[in-house]
Amino acid sequence: MHKVLVVDDELNIRNILDFTLGAEGYRVIAAGDGEEALTLAATEEPDLIILDVMMPRSDGFEICQRLKENPATAGIPVILLTARNTSDDRRRGSEVQADEYITKPFRPQMLIDKVQSLLGVRKG
Repeated sequence: MHKVLVVDDELNIRNILDFTLGAEGYRVIAAGDGEEALTLAATEEPDLIILDVMMPRSDGFEICQRLKENPATAGIPVILLTARNTSDDRRRGSEVQADEYITKPFRPQMLIDKVQSLLGVRKG
């Protein structure tokens, strides 16, 4: 069973992602901010991270960059899931080495497809 770390400061988004991913057989762990995400990424060793961009304390771009710079977490695929949809935001996502950039609102099946693709999971 693959483990996915969901990072979003909005509880309802964490709950939606927990339900959506859980229904597909993923084990979901959740963090409400970037600093908590860094701790959980190191201790829980998730297979994939879904990371919101707009959060208090540290934004998702900074957290993604820190994850990718740390040898212990650099290999974990990161999906940025955000309401920010400008070309500058997308470029910044690429600069911090995010593996995917998905904008809100999102279709749950499209997110599942991206997760499966990044994890090398074959569809049913």
